[in-house]
Amino acid sequence: MGFVATIIALFVLGDVAWWWRADRRVRQLRGAPAWRTAIALFALLQISGLGLVIASRWAGAEWEELLVRPWLSAVFVWHFLALAPWLLVWAITGIARVVTVAARKFGKVPCRSNAPAPNGLSRREFLAAAGVLTPAVFSIVGTGVALPQLEQFRIRRLDLRIPQLPESLNGMTIAHLSDLHVGRFTRGAILERIVTATNALQADLVLLTGDLINFGLRDLPAAIEVVRALRGKHGVFTCVGNHDLIEDRAAFFREAAVAGLPLLVNEAAEIDIGAQRVQLLGLRWGSGRRGSRTREHGDVAIEASMRELLSARKADAFPILLAHHPHAFDFAREIPLTLAGHTHGGQIMFSKNVGGGPWFFRYWSGAYFRENRALVVSNGVGNWFPLRIGAPAEILHLTLRRSA
Repeated sequence: MGFVATIIALFVLGDVAWWWRADRRVRQLRGAPAWRTAIALFALLQISGLGLVIASRWAGAEWEELLVRPWLSAVFVWHFLALAPWLLVWAITGIARVVTVAARKFGKVPCRSNAPAPNGLSRREFLAAAGVLTPAVFSIVGTGVALPQLEQFRIRRLDLRIPQLPESLNGMTIAHLSDLHVGRFTRGAILERIVTATNALQADLVLLTGDLINFGLRDLPAAIEVVRALRGKHGVFTCVGNHDLIEDRAAFFREAAVAGLPLLVNEAAEIDIGAQRVQLLGLRWGSGRRGSRTREHGDVAIEASMRELLSARKADAFPILLAHHPHAFDFAREIPLTLAGHTHGGQIMFSKNVGGGPWFFRYWSGAYFRENRALVVSNGVGNWFPLRIGAPAEILHLTLRRSA
């Protein structure tokens, strides 16, 4: 809670700092009154939008309904992708300026020319005004790109070669969904399209790897209806994700049980596909212990949960692990196939190996192979954050192949 409060406080201070700085920088521009009014309106919209997001987190999710989707998207893009980098650059340039002034004072750095720009401003003033306005422009453009993405997803088809696959399962198909995040950005018609597209695949199994809801339990009924509407020839199963437990862990499990959600929480389900028994193992999020949550997503907690879950392993069944966090793959050495999500494909990826994915995870999108084992990480089909770059929302259609 303290960490979240600190981030929120920094965002609010950052909004005020940017407003103050931008207002100062545009006073010499042509049409300064209009510029200052636009900056004030932009800042007030961001601050009030952030306030409503905070209120929805602590005072009730209905507050968020006051934000239309473009406004909500703009608040997220501005604070996470525009304001935060600007504050960092501002801090660095401030330090550099202090160092430069000190160096000039002692005669170690010559003074640079500060010739006026064509509009009458000095070059330094012109660049400063452009620099402080660029984040706002980026935020507006980013929001424009983000909004259509909230209604889009792809079907990604992967053939997986698995040496341990029984011959009778050769060609078995799985529709893999992850990170629905029913709530802020994923609701209404897009949920119906996700169900329709998944069912059209006519997969043998439909497997979900957590984060059914974004955080509000009031969205759980809609998420449950999605799961109920999904059709797999041999069943539909899901594990739990971190967002499912944000608001109230106990209430989530209680409501899921009452609704009959096919949720595997460090437990296994067995089904027969033809003559072959298949065992689905659902890994819980974290260690399952109460107390500090700061490390419950780390490797120690994952390894502890995996040891407990593997005690349910049946030697005569082909096992498939459902794990929200992809790092479970490192502790699933007895499992030939692991499905995971959580990463959103890295969310912001500038190339295949540059971006949020490799910065935070060992595995972040697609198929990985090690020691005759396979891991598939879904980019997720829903959204907690509106903008994706190089990591499109997706439903995975997996076909299992027996390799020689």
